[in-house]
Amino acid sequence: MASHDDDASDLMPSQTEGYKLGEKKPVDHYAELDKEDESLARWKASLGITANAASGSSSGPKVDVVSLFLTSPTLPEGKTIELNPKDTAMLAGLKKNPITIKEGVDYNVGMRFLVNGDVISGLRYIHVVKRSGIKVDKMEQMLGSYGPSKDGQPHVSNFPTEESPSGMIARSGTYNVKSRVVDDDANIYADFEWCFKLGKEW
Repeated sequence: MASHDDDASDLMPSQTEGYKLGEKKPVDHYAELDKEDESLARWKASLGITANAASGSSSGPKVDVVSLFLTSPTLPEGKTIELNPKDTAMLAGLKKNPITIKEGVDYNVGMRFLVNGDVISGLRYIHVVKRSGIKVDKMEQMLGSYGPSKDGQPHVSNFPTEESPSGMIARSGTYNVKSRVVDDDANIYADFEWCFKLGKEW
């Protein structure tokens, strides 16, 4: 059986050898850099990095994870799969009634989140999937750097397409997922667990 130390190390972001974090600057500083470059200005604006962009709550977490969601072209019309990391009752309920993901289909995981007050650097989503206590998968998705959310509207990041496993063995048992959202400074903004199972239909 995996130890708590194993879980902790699995959820730590990978490190690039020789990489060192630069000095943090306020959002207005980044907005002014190379502002005559139109393409760069458009890219920074898409991340919310604009002059006088500092907004949102100055108290509480710098990143507020609103939801983790799953989409697929095979999902029945009107069906949505979305998790609120702060809804402990919903997450606890998934231990008895796991989310069902259809086997052998393409799907995407994504995340909605608010950035408060200043630029966030190197935001990542990490999860470890276990079945019967044995690790079967790990994902580390770099989300990137973002400026403060505008008018309370969350940033949305869609992860690359994956294919769900298929077959009788894959359908047996429940999969336990530990998820974490962390930045380059190792600040943890969300830590939560949820469960799913694979089925012949959604």
